[in-house]
Amino acid sequence: MPKRKRSVCPVACALDLIGDKWTLLVIRDLACGKRHFNEFCRSPERIATNILADRLERLVAHGLAERYSSPEQLGREAYRLTAKGKSLGPILAAIARWGITNIKGTKAVLTPTFD
Repeated sequence: MPKRKRSVCPVACALDLIGDKWTLLVIRDLACGKRHFNEFCRSPERIATNILADRLERLVAHGLAERYSSPEQLGREAYRLTAKGKSLGPILAAIARWGITNIKGTKAVLTPTFD
């Protein structure tokens, strides 16, 4: 559930939602085609399952992602970005470009699509 805002500053509010060290990585994985919980667990950053469950729930609660019945894995749920979640595409791309330009040894391994 959305919690009370600490301020009305849009930067602070955005960081409260997506500014931790895991949320944008989950959004990246969604944009790269991951849909199922076990797929997110196999990401190279190795997010703990309790943190992953929390971040997915938070993304759903705030309308950035949606949960649906998986057609590939019957009886399982899957996740996908909503239009609101996809609107983070330019921000994620800018962060990736900045990292490639300014942090030695980084490279784009995954190619997110926010279509």
